Amino acid sequence: MADLWQNRPFFVRKLSELAKVAQESHALPMSGEARPLELLDGGEAGVTFIGHSSFLLRMGGKNVLVDPVFATRLVVLRRRRRPGLVLKEMPAIDVVLITHAHMDHLNLPSLRRVVRAARRLRRSAPEVVVPRGVKDLVVRLGFSRVREMEWWEEQEVQGLRVTMTPCRHWGARLFRDTHRGFGGYCVSDGVVSVYHSGDTAYFDGFKEIGRRLRPDVALMPIGAYFPDTSRAVHTSPEEAVRGFLETGAEWMVPMHYGTFRLGREPMEEPVERLEAEALRLGISERVRVLEEGETMRVEERGMLEPTEHKELLRPSL
Repeated sequence: MADLWQNRPFFVRKLSELAKVAQESHALPMSGEARPLELLDGGEAGVTFIGHSSFLLRMGGKNVLVDPVFATRLVVLRRRRRPGLVLKEMPAIDVVLITHAHMDHLNLPSLRRVVRAARRLRRSAPEVVVPRGVKDLVVRLGFSRVREMEWWEEQEVQGLRVTMTPCRHWGARLFRDTHRGFGGYCVSDGVVSVYHSGDTAYFDGFKEIGRRLRPDVALMPIGAYFPDTSRAVHTSPEEAVRGFLETGAEWMVPMHYGTFRLGREPMEEPVERLEAEALRLGISERVRVLEEGETMRVEERGMLEPTEHKELLRPSL
């Protein structure tokens, strides 16, 4: 029976898994509360965790949303923890970055709300950046400009340098529209650089991202890794730490856990395993687990030489 299950088409297995987690997502009430957005001093950069893979980046005087999802439900899947920020209490957004078309990353109602909120505050809509092949999903939402990008393409967006980075995942919205691109982003204001990996499995591209882009902060996914077949498209906490170290970033902020029931692992397990791995490697002070709505202030720093953490890359047993 196990062989028959493994030999079923990928999208059939994913639909079966989704049905199970959707049922479980309604078992408990939502938890967590939004908090006021922390103010930054002039010139400071900040990374605010909203929940799941959603972040607000404040850099170079601009407000950037990555994969904003404020919805309570994704079709049949219910949110387990509330967003950490209330959209109507946020500053006007300048740029929205979408890593791929999956519904827990590209949420159409949330994007419409972002556009409306920006217009209400300053009468102009933000720009949106999407991977190649995703433009048709967002072109009618009211953004002032829609940019499509491919891996390693770099564009100046609202004065920020945005580079699309490779990853190991998939981009279909409805399982079969596999022409759609996917990736991560590195955003730099010339002083601070933040890398959002998007959804990804572990792959050797983390080293090249570090070599080319030298990020200060790496936002890395740590959930939805069980059963083990899911690691073809998602990192385990230990793999996420390894990828973080290979980018050479100074700080890691975990994401893609605790908000939606996407994997079969216990909801609390990803952070527990992440913290255990960071402790094992002696890098706990470099891993920042943010609560929803919490802001990490980012300062310019000197880059670690690869040899300084080379010994940390041994996989855990």
